[in-house]
Amino acid sequence: MTGSPDSPSFRLAYVPGVTPAKWARTWNERLPDVPLTLLQVTAAEAFEVLRDGTADAGFVRLPVDRTVFSAIPLYTETTVVVVPKDHVVTAAEEVSLDDLADDIVLHPLDDVLGWEQPPGQPAFERPATTADAVELVAAGVGVLIVPQSLARLHHRRDLTYRPVVDAPESSVALSWPEDATTDLVEDFIGIVRGRTVNSTRGRTQPQTEQKREGRKPASGKSTGGGAQPKAKSAGGTARSRSAAPKGGGRRGTGKPRRRS
Repeated sequence: MTGSPDSPSFRLAYVPGVTPAKWARTWNERLPDVPLTLLQVTAAEAFEVLRDGTADAGFVRLPVDRTVFSAIPLYTETTVVVVPKDHVVTAAEEVSLDDLADDIVLHPLDDVLGWEQPPGQPAFERPATTADAVELVAAGVGVLIVPQSLARLHHRRDLTYRPVVDAPESSVALSWPEDATTDLVEDFIGIVRGRTVNSTRGRTQPQTEQKREGRKPASGKSTGGGAQPKAKSAGGTARSRSAAPKGGGRRGTGKPRRRS
């Protein structure tokens, strides 16, 4: 909850897989007198802490209830399958859901991909968390499909991952209660959108936040910029898609036209 007018503060929630450090540093540089508190919450808890005022804004996973919350989509993550390093799919740069049809695909209770029907063979029971599911993958029980940031968050030396080309994807957005768009919320929106310190609120065109590998602009209210290609893991060839040939000659090689 934002502090009193005499002693303001700002609380920012964020879900696993999101790294808010970059934006927090900019906040501390621009508003050193307004403390910023970071609150890590689960994807399921994120909207509750926004609704009850525990946080002023948050980095959440879409979708959001647009009747209650405002949201600025930031990026869409590549979806990957987490497997043991000796799994057969590691021979490929990327895989499809059909490649996993005979595998036990773990479906944790905190899944964020919103499957209509999870692929592969079902496990005997659903793990409570993504962290628990990763432990089961390491034990050889099955494989796990998650956004790439969660595969990195729960990285283990004995596991690796590959992009899944036809799996659902998860998008990350900045969200806040629509009826609580305070000046401090506007300040943070400006930071996320890349406005300079002297920019007038709402006048600068937003810029895409997609600096890390495996991210591309989210659909809907995109914050601008072109989509990045999905991350490719080295070493595989099976089921990989060939790159399009590059265009012809270089620009600027023609002679200037002579004036008459």
